[in-house]
Amino acid sequence: MIQDIKYFFKRKCQQVERVIDFLPIIWKGYDFDYMYSLELFKKQLERQAKLFESNDLNPDRSKQNASRIRTAISLMNKIYDEDYSGEYQDKLKQLYGENVLDWWFEDTGRNDGSSYLRWEFEKWGNAEEISQVQKKLFLESKQKQKQAHKLLWDFIEHNIQYWWD
Repeated sequence: MIQDIKYFFKRKCQQVERVIDFLPIIWKGYDFDYMYSLELFKKQLERQAKLFESNDLNPDRSKQNASRIRTAISLMNKIYDEDYSGEYQDKLKQLYGENVLDWWFEDTGRNDGSSYLRWEFEKWGNAEEISQVQKKLFLESKQKQKQAHKLLWDFIEHNIQYWWD
């Protein structure tokens, strides 16, 4: 009987702590943006990895599961921060200089407030070359981002059913 009461209060404290831990993500979330769903999922994975890293569980399997969960979280951070899709910008800057992607809006001259984007490199003698390289690198980065996204979810699908103790 006393054990049941102790367990009840311990469990209620854990539930309150859990709600408090998730509250900031839930508070700032929107139902129309899948990124908040991913943030909730990532938060749960972080909590799970932390538990698995503790000494409270089966040390052999738990440490390995925690490592795989941390790998998934790391991949999620890279993919959803668009690390891969932005690589083309770094490569373009390495090839042509830091200001190659500087831009401004130029008025269309229609007197309606409309404008269009102009790149710094458009003023350069090799503008056509840079434009072609930019398109090529952009498509490569986009493909790399797509492959990384697929790899992440394949990794999660392959491992998630084992992430328990």
